[in-house]
Amino acid sequence: MKQNPYNEQDADRCEIWDMLVSRDINAYCHADWSKVENDFEASEFFAINANKNPDPSRWTLSFSSLDLYRDEWLRQAQHSQQTEYAECLEEAIHRATTLNEITIDGNRALARKQFNGAIKRRDNENEVLLWQTLYYLKRTIEGWKICGFTGYLPYTQ
Repeated sequence: MKQNPYNEQDADRCEIWDMLVSRDINAYCHADWSKVENDFEASEFFAINANKNPDPSRWTLSFSSLDLYRDEWLRQAQHSQQTEYAECLEEAIHRATTLNEITIDGNRALARKQFNGAIKRRDNENEVLLWQTLYYLKRTIEGWKICGFTGYLPYTQ
């Protein structure tokens, strides 16, 4: 598993990285929404699916509520649970995931999480991860919360 590149000297980025990388990957691999449900600001949440297309006119408002996103997240996580991988899913997702850019301005943050890799399946095929997501976050009394994101953006360096 990847180590958090931030430490207590940069507590905000450390907290955001833990939420968006460590906790998210672990919850997904175990199809356990309860591990991440408190990471969201439900009343403000919405998400855009860029459909891996650079043209914003092709993007869709896919999740107008956290409940809609949760249902799709669980569907995908459960599908991964049923897939026979030839390697540890959690390690493979960590290997493919990068979160090096976290911009904080006051009580808001923007984090760019990238996926660039493949997971080997038992059928000798690869499940390719190649996209990026921009997360919109808000500092609250309980800590940083996800207000929304634009996901499945085309991968760029």
